[in-house]
Amino acid sequence: MIHEPMRLRICGMLSVTEDLSFAAIRDTLCINDAACSKHLKTLIDCGYVVVDKRKAADSEHLVRWYAMTSSGHAAFDAHIAELKRIAAGIAS
Repeated sequence: MIHEPMRLRICGMLSVTEDLSFAAIRDTLCINDAACSKHLKTLIDCGYVVVDKRKAADSEHLVRWYAMTSSGHAAFDAHIAELKRIAAGIAS
């Protein structure tokens, strides 16, 4: 699931933060709402990301916040380790 470039970027962003808002993810990736939602849903469905809705600090609107799960961190770390192994030319 993580190998797709946008999902890989989302996982990279979430791996170094506690959580990120939908808008922060969308705007950083420069993609539209539908594409961002699609990739986040895929990551949620496989158990790598969770979503939490809470009020924004400056309004009554609910904001979606996304965080990586422990299995998401493990999958991302394993994927990055494999990419490094491949890049180093290490055979299977």
